[in-house]
Amino acid sequence: MIVERHSTLGVDVLIRAVDGHLDALRPVLTGIDLDLAERLAVCLRALVRVTAESSAADRARVRVAVHHFVRAPRNRRLALVRSLALVRALVDESAERLQRPDLTVRPSGGNRP
Repeated sequence: MIVERHSTLGVDVLIRAVDGHLDALRPVLTGIDLDLAERLAVCLRALVRVTAESSAADRARVRVAVHHFVRAPRNRRLALVRSLALVRALVDESAERLQRPDLTVRPSGGNRP
């Protein structure tokens, strides 16, 4: 029996979840907080694609980061900003473990992945 490791359905679901949450955050956030959320979304999308063929541990790390991003509270601004900071740490850790510094979240003036 052949088991296909790559699941485009799983990748699509995660990317849609990231995009949907980002759309919901746009009216709530402004300035650097919105910029951080947008940069996180870019990095998360890229990590989801990159880890589609990776080990289960790598995929799980990225799913955790996506989960934290998507589950961030939308109605309490301070909690949302703290949640985004946690997601940033998870994204950066995942990118470093994959030896992909190009997928870390960069400051506003830096290069975007």
